[in-house]
Amino acid sequence: MEITDLLSPENVIANLRASSKKQALHELARRAAEATGLHERAIFDVLLERERLGTTGVGNGIAIPHGKLPDLKRLYGLFARLDQPIDFDSIDEQPVDLIFLLLAPESAGADHLKALARVSRLLRDRPTCEKLRGADQPAALYALLTEPTAHAA
Repeated sequence: MEITDLLSPENVIANLRASSKKQALHELARRAAEATGLHERAIFDVLLERERLGTTGVGNGIAIPHGKLPDLKRLYGLFARLDQPIDFDSIDEQPVDLIFLLLAPESAGADHLKALARVSRLLRDRPTCEKLRGADQPAALYALLTEPTAHAA
């Protein structure tokens, strides 16, 4: 599974403005609703429910909120670089500035886990994250996220 299977250029946000975790998730749900055709509230509720189970702030300024939706036909990703880091209740208690939202069909099963593993592997690469933090254009962020030489599976 490649990042290009999950993420399209129009689903990359260069300077997302949010002052809280809830506001960030709400804005991501709004953008994901536009991409998927699903209702924003359904997406937001799934994301909040997942956060109640435990934070998706994985450390080092990164969050990977995710959830499954019954009406989704395929896996969708959405990447955002925040204009200012926010508290995300991360496991390392550090603020988050890079968020990769992942939505999957309820029937995705192993594909959902493979996609989460792929995104996690990509964002564990510190040089890549430094480059992402230095880029301020969606096209540049998309290129960094999808360059084939980095993060080989």
